[in-house]
Amino acid sequence: MAAQDVGSKIARVFGYAWAAPNSAAGMLIGVAALALGARARFVSGNVEICGGLLGRAAAGLPGERHFAAITLGHVILAESPEALVPLRKHEHLHVRQYERWGVLFIPAYVLSSLWQVLRGRSAYSANHFERQVQSHLEVRPTRAAGSI
Repeated sequence: MAAQDVGSKIARVFGYAWAAPNSAAGMLIGVAALALGARARFVSGNVEICGGLLGRAAAGLPGERHFAAITLGHVILAESPEALVPLRKHEHLHVRQYERWGVLFIPAYVLSSLWQVLRGRSAYSANHFERQVQSHLEVRPTRAAGSI
């Protein structure tokens, strides 16, 4: 096994460990969602939990409170499997952010949103982490895509 492969595997393990507290929070919500009719599956090393009563409740939230999917560590919660299809890459990029920021991700995300609101901007679309994901998704195919 090449040294680069070993280094990559070690980095992956540390990414899972650093994101683990957030993943645990996602799993707590996920277990409740499963008890209320959601379904789970593993995709690219992440748990995707979709549908059920909590999914329908999320779909019914008004305005900017509505979300089709949310990521907590390596757990992606979505209103339905169909809603997750166009968002999967976006949510998986948030997983990479959790691996980089770990337990600091949620406070940093909230502070970024608060800062944007104080500046009269959207808490979601102007959020640093959302802009970072969006810019990564808009990378031209001729340019090598890096990790977030």
